[in-house]
Amino acid sequence: MTEGVTLLQEISEKNAPLTYIRLKIIEMESGASYEESLTQFECCLVALTGKITVTDFAETFSEIGTRESVFERIPTDSVYLSTQQKFRVTAKTAAKIVLCYAPSEKKLPTQLIKASDNSIENRGMYQNKRLVHTILSDTSSISDALLVVEVLTDSGNWSSYPPHKHDQNDLPRESLLEETYYHEMNPRQGFVFQRVYTDDRSLDETMTVENGDVVVVPKGYHPVGVPDGYESYYLNIMAGPIKKWQFHNDPAHEWILNRK
Repeated sequence: MTEGVTLLQEISEKNAPLTYIRLKIIEMESGASYEESLTQFECCLVALTGKITVTDFAETFSEIGTRESVFERIPTDSVYLSTQQKFRVTAKTAAKIVLCYAPSEKKLPTQLIKASDNSIENRGMYQNKRLVHTILSDTSSISDALLVVEVLTDSGNWSSYPPHKHDQNDLPRESLLEETYYHEMNPRQGFVFQRVYTDDRSLDETMTVENGDVVVVPKGYHPVGVPDGYESYYLNIMAGPIKKWQFHNDPAHEWILNRK
């Protein structure tokens, strides 16, 4: 990393059981720059907080980014960069960026994904309420493989709930998508609980997740519970052999959807 740039998280096949997803989270001081040359991966660069300028040395997107905190509950700007592309990020203010990667063989155009391009959806009822900002959906033509979503879960609520999974290449019933969760809390000393488990319990982990943590979901169900008094934010990256989000609910808990 260059001066003024701090690597907060890096997830790859070297430290996680993943085939289709890579992740970096970078914190930048005002005026700092970061450069990277993509190889066989496409990248969605999310301006998590602060103002940044992104260039692929043909196109430049100046001073993008919409918020100082993810808990402002508004979408932000992102940039899609294709395989084999070189790019530079320069921080206009102190900034945090998330770099989301998936393998790709397609050469696609660099594209600014404006905050106004995000779809916004309120999901759930009862104690299962959350706000969803979709940056890259499974129907988006911008990316080859990447899906990227932000979720804000209300205090005392659950999300990614009832428990669901997408770890079987069995369309139209279910798709195979790996997933990562980058978490933040408000207030930041808070925590959430996330369980990742499979039907046969060969994978069954329940984690206390704190601000800045990343949870890797190579397979299985993956619900998140948020304690009273705290808000939860997470950014999801999903990718797999086919860009389709088709999930399967845990049959033991699917009845929750049919409450009156």
